[in-house]
Amino acid sequence: MEQTQAIDALAALAQPTRLAAFRRLVAAYPDAVPAGDIANACTVPHNTMSTHLAILTRAGLLSVTRESRSMLYRANLEGFRALVAFLTQDCCTGRPEICAPLLVPLEAACNCQPEPVDA
Repeated sequence: MEQTQAIDALAALAQPTRLAAFRRLVAAYPDAVPAGDIANACTVPHNTMSTHLAILTRAGLLSVTRESRSMLYRANLEGFRALVAFLTQDCCTGRPEICAPLLVPLEAACNCQPEPVDA
């Protein structure tokens, strides 16, 4: 991820409604959620939510598909991972003990178990 993309993603998340929408979509992942459902959950008008979702999509944090007349949004976890990687890529400069403590709260906040990988 380039600096400009990271700034766009951070700016997209730096607004309460967009942050709430993104968190809702992360919680629903891998399912897609209709734009209207997101607007209702965030208690904002549908046209306002459309603007917020477009900003998050342009920032690479969401993906969107059309199903009939509905726009379905899904969290783009790869884009989010890229943002987190960008923020931490130079944090330890060869000293992993500096960055390792950053992962502990991320794992604790996740509150989920990773799926086993078939070998």
